[in-house]
Amino acid sequence: MADEEKEEIKSFKDLGLCDELVEACDSLGWKNPTKIQVEAIPHALEGKDLIGLAQTGSGKTGAFALPILHALLECHSKQGYKSAPVFFALVLSPTRELAIQIAEQFEALGSGINLKCAVLVGGVDLMQQQIALGKRPHIIVGTPGRLVDHLTNTKGFSLRLLKYLVLDEADRLLNEDFEKALDDILNVIPRDRHTYLFSATMTKKVKKLQRACLRNPVKIEAASKYSTVDTLKQQYRFIPAKYKDCYLVYILTEMSGCTSMVFTRTCDATRLLSYILRNLNIRAIPISGQMTQSKRLGALNKFKSGECNVLVCTDVASRGLDIPSVDMVINYDIPTNSKDYIHRVGRTARAGRSGVAISLVNQYELEWYLQIEKLIGKKLPEYPAQEEEVLLLLESVTEAKRLSQMKLKEIGGTKKRRGGDDDEEDIERYLGSRGKSSKKLKKK
Repeated sequence: MADEEKEEIKSFKDLGLCDELVEACDSLGWKNPTKIQVEAIPHALEGKDLIGLAQTGSGKTGAFALPILHALLECHSKQGYKSAPVFFALVLSPTRELAIQIAEQFEALGSGINLKCAVLVGGVDLMQQQIALGKRPHIIVGTPGRLVDHLTNTKGFSLRLLKYLVLDEADRLLNEDFEKALDDILNVIPRDRHTYLFSATMTKKVKKLQRACLRNPVKIEAASKYSTVDTLKQQYRFIPAKYKDCYLVYILTEMSGCTSMVFTRTCDATRLLSYILRNLNIRAIPISGQMTQSKRLGALNKFKSGECNVLVCTDVASRGLDIPSVDMVINYDIPTNSKDYIHRVGRTARAGRSGVAISLVNQYELEWYLQIEKLIGKKLPEYPAQEEEVLLLLESVTEAKRLSQMKLKEIGGTKKRRGGDDDEEDIERYLGSRGKSSKKLKKK
């Protein structure tokens, strides 16, 4: 019976949200709530703490942003806008890009109600953020380390009036990198608050945190423990390590009209692969943790705008980035932690769209790949390709790799002589010039 009632809920209005937010959802093109939103929002509006387990791309941000904005609007109507509470909600995220994206979604939903939002992340000038905090925002979105910096050093900034705490990608926030910062934050915010934990995966640490800081939470599972969406077509290809570049170029050429994300294990590999692909007239751009914040956002924007249609990235980009038009994810390097696979392939087939994920497995990665199949509980079909046809590209790919390695070496030497550390501009200049002059990719 309860299931039938849930089936009947088709609109944001039915979930109990106020008219302003229903209109905001409509203007963003959100016609119907997703499964996690249908499950979470009514409980949140009743004032309950939440643990939300949902696949990446399932609308998690809306599931916590809408109840928070609903509560903020209720305060507005009771107290008037002038006395509406500042520092009303804090959202913590493991990466800068995800924090910026969450803030953008809050601002889009709150554009009609004069919502003020501040983003506190590393890689951005501290003073600029202090000015933003001086404007008394309603919502703060940030990474744990930078938030602790402000709690320690920014005069007059305190979270003692905080009403809502959200931990997004909670499983990753609970690793050792963030543990101390998170403890420091939990020690200075009020115990009397609403807390929401959202994650694509449930781990022992998430359970431990749940016991520590949630009061009788409602657990919402819009996904099995580790799962991928039904609209995602997953394949693998077992190949010798020496031909991996060849297979990557072959797949990207075959799917040349698609937007793709290529995942590597190291920052250096993102740069080298971007060079190789650009040398072969494939519009690729790298993004990794070694790049400055402005460079990472610049690369992301080039990808989002379609100027580049292949984003070569490390796992820093695999969490929470909503780039709606990703058609294909390629695991160039198989992740050593099989849970990362769930997050990587979550970049495609988002919000009901279809997508493709292809894993290139060499002889040294077989064990990691088998762990992934075990985790998701299915054996994946093989990507169909004739090896003879793929190896027609070998000569041009080998030459592109040789040129790329030479150029990287040259840039490294120039950088040392200059004493600078911002070589992304050199790469962009080089890639741009290659894009104009390089020959068309040939299979002969």
